Amino acid sequence: MRATVTIEKDALDTLVKETKSRSKASAVRIAVDEYLRRKKIEKIRSMKGKLNFDMTADEIRHRER
Repeated sequence: MRATVTIEKDALDTLVKETKSRSKASAVRIAVDEYLRRKKIEKIRSMKGKLNFDMTADEIRHRER
């Protein structure tokens, strides 16, 4: 999908440099992917202590498949 986005030149140049991308589009894709990855991690961390398990980690690890 194509989208037109206005980003300050300095910010985009810095992004391209930091991501070591060959194109602006690639740099933006990397930044978006990284943002989404961090949001998923944040969501998973927010669930800490809210889930109940019937089995211990060792039981899960060693159970027969």
